Amino acid sequence: MTSLPTARTGLCSFLGACLLAGLAGCAGTPTVESSARIEVEEAVGFTITEEARVGNDARASYDEAMALLDAGRVDEGLVRLQEAAAQAPGLSAPHIGLGVAHHRAGDLAAAEASLETALGLNPEHPIALNELGIIYRKTGRFAEARSAYEAALDVYPGYHYARRNLAILCDLYLADTACALENYHAYLATVPGDDEVSMWIADLELRAGLQEAP
Repeated sequence: MTSLPTARTGLCSFLGACLLAGLAGCAGTPTVESSARIEVEEAVGFTITEEARVGNDARASYDEAMALLDAGRVDEGLVRLQEAAAQAPGLSAPHIGLGVAHHRAGDLAAAEASLETALGLNPEHPIALNELGIIYRKTGRFAEARSAYEAALDVYPGYHYARRNLAILCDLYLADTACALENYHAYLATVPGDDEVSMWIADLELRAGLQEAP
């Protein structure tokens, strides 16, 4: 079996080539169902590793797809990701990439379907859960969005993208001030230099009567 690191976050955006590491392949070996494990590394984020045998064609399709998405060539990237998903159906990484690509293309239904497929293969994938939460929020399913973000944070509490998304959801869509402030502050503990979020906290505390107007 080949060890496949398929996600690292904490140091890069949840979109783009660094969201999903490449697939390690072996020429001539068949694709099999994968197993996955999550390794939390508090200093740098988390690594998700899938175990599978894949051919070099899947690796090539996937790597090319990520490069195309990073260059903004979404339609071409989608084609390559579909090839990678067909060549390695047991891996969640190509399906997460498809979810991101469909989202970028504005097809939220297709994005949701791809992310659900990824979660069927790896139910605790934090990136897939966070991305699905965004889709739920954009389609007005706020309770489901909250559950998805919270599930991602249950896996890795330091996942600052999910933390920020949950705080915004509670602030702007759920009117849950306590949830919003808790998660804004938790986010700033991880990303202390985000002045925009600091301003949001001050505004929310002012609106909630937790501080006096200047």
